[in-house]
Amino acid sequence: MRQTLTFGEKFGYSLGDLAANFIFQAMLALQLDFYTHTFGLTAAQAGTLFLVVGLGVACLNPVMGMIADRTSTRWGKFRPWLLWTALPFGVIGVLTFTTPNISPADKIIYAWTTYILLRVIYTVNNVPYASITAVMTSDPDERTSISSYRQIAANSAGFIIASLAIPMVKFFGHGDDARGYQLTMGLLSALSAIFFVIAFFCTKERIQPDPQQKTSLAQDLSDLFRNRPWIVLFLATLFYFAAIVVRGNVMLPYFRFVANNVDLFAWFNGFGLASLLIGVALSTTVAKRMGKRPFFIASMVLSGIFNMALFVIPSRATAVIIATEVLRQFAFGLSGPIIWAMMGDVADYGEWKTGRRASGTVTSAVVFALWAGLALGGAIAGWLFSFYGFLSEAQVQTAHAQSGILLTASIYAGLAFFAAGACMFFYPVSRDVSRQIADELEARRSKHSAL
Repeated sequence: MRQTLTFGEKFGYSLGDLAANFIFQAMLALQLDFYTHTFGLTAAQAGTLFLVVGLGVACLNPVMGMIADRTSTRWGKFRPWLLWTALPFGVIGVLTFTTPNISPADKIIYAWTTYILLRVIYTVNNVPYASITAVMTSDPDERTSISSYRQIAANSAGFIIASLAIPMVKFFGHGDDARGYQLTMGLLSALSAIFFVIAFFCTKERIQPDPQQKTSLAQDLSDLFRNRPWIVLFLATLFYFAAIVVRGNVMLPYFRFVANNVDLFAWFNGFGLASLLIGVALSTTVAKRMGKRPFFIASMVLSGIFNMALFVIPSRATAVIIATEVLRQFAFGLSGPIIWAMMGDVADYGEWKTGRRASGTVTSAVVFALWAGLALGGAIAGWLFSFYGFLSEAQVQTAHAQSGILLTASIYAGLAFFAAGACMFFYPVSRDVSRQIADELEARRSKHSAL
């Protein structure tokens, strides 16, 4: 019998995403601007840092998934990692957004060191956290519901970062952005550590692999690359998060140098993210009727269209820009829970086909695509800025640089959203197939538990 979860468990679990996204959303929306405008790196240096570290640490994701699959404690396989990483996550989060008073060369070393540590601790924490979705319940619709809670929490963090972070930096810094960033991220990092502990205590792992299951690292990888839904989800996730980070990293420079009103950034994100939360809240209900695959495709097409619309909107047309962002974020929010819910479905598909379950490996391999997409998107944003002649220390950018900012924010990011939707045309698990898989696996597990 499939397990229906309580509100308390779903909400408590979602606090882990709130915690992680205080840092994750800061990386999307603030880190390029922080490194180039406050810390002192050039756009090219920041882009290279994002790509090299991002791709390098992304390779840690499958390793972490395999480690988590082989973790055995009285608390489960995945939950303990939330407890073990809570404090290091908080400490490294604030150090990454600290600007030390050292030489430019030493700053580069400091930036690389802290960013590597941040990406490592995020992976060690987030791969097990994301894997918990697949083992809390076997019901595909409940997984979508869990993912909706997660996305509401994650996007609430995004709302806080996008709407309040810059005002908080100004408030705490009193004209010193470096101190403002340090205190703002210090507060958010402390909250992250607390929320991870709460998520640990609120959740329970219910689905366990067959106790007779025999696997090896080679077998796990072999199963993974024969899992067609995983391959499709991997590619869709890669483009999905590349689009997010290209768009996210460029909007603050857009308002700073194209619209010439950085204060509008908070209003733009506030209205947009409020609309996104509504989209996320409606996602479960609509996905149950449409099915995850067509629903995701429709969301990506609409997101790409509204994203590209920014290219033809005059930079002074504030009301139109914000209204378009409200529509874009609503369409994008509809897709938010789908990728995370699909991770559990893909793990089920692998178990259904092979008789072996590796939730952590499947999840971590998709999360690898997430981080590879972020690294690729961050690098593309930095390199495009450099290509179009963006100058880090300049108070006013050239017309060519402004054109590059606008193209990056609209056309280039929009194409990435279209690519994510196109990938999902090849996803083979329909709603009916997903339900069939869940029922058959439930019957198998009942036999295992009876032995």
